[in-house]
Amino acid sequence: MSAEVVELARTEMDATVAAFRHELSRVRTGRASTALLENLYVNYYGTKTPLRQLAGLAAPEARLLVITPYDKGAMAEIEKAIQTSDLGLNPMNDGKVIRIPIPELNEERRKELVRHIRKTAEDFRVGVRNHRRDANEMLKDLNKEKQITDDELRASEAKVQQLTTDHVEKIDKMLAAKEAEIMEV
Repeated sequence: MSAEVVELARTEMDATVAAFRHELSRVRTGRASTALLENLYVNYYGTKTPLRQLAGLAAPEARLLVITPYDKGAMAEIEKAIQTSDLGLNPMNDGKVIRIPIPELNEERRKELVRHIRKTAEDFRVGVRNHRRDANEMLKDLNKEKQITDDELRASEAKVQQLTTDHVEKIDKMLAAKEAEIMEV
């Protein structure tokens, strides 16, 4: 019984770390990444449609994104969606593809991004700790119902604590790597 609770905690903590990794991929650095445009929706014939469904996305160079629309009639709407987004990007249309140069980040914007990802990392650390709390509560309930012994309870709580420590360390390592990437000039 206690092993199932520990395994459930591991699964939930892994999912939290994966969500943090995905969140970091969406943060704009000085490098081009198609993840910047992942959550962009385009008004395509009156329907909000994900950009990924309307066009091919590529990052052929470190500072350039290229969007190749499947339907050339959607180019104006794609450009409009990029311009009205909060990404601060300026698309250039040549009739066939849309090129988006990724400008250098200034020092102030870099520091702002670092503050943002630190706050995000803390939110995800809290999420991991919440999973620990939930697992410990389940273990204590099992102990009260006499389904596990006191020794099993302590051993399982120690395993859950070790999982928590490991997952928080993973988040910290990803945060440090992303900070270094953002501050790199």
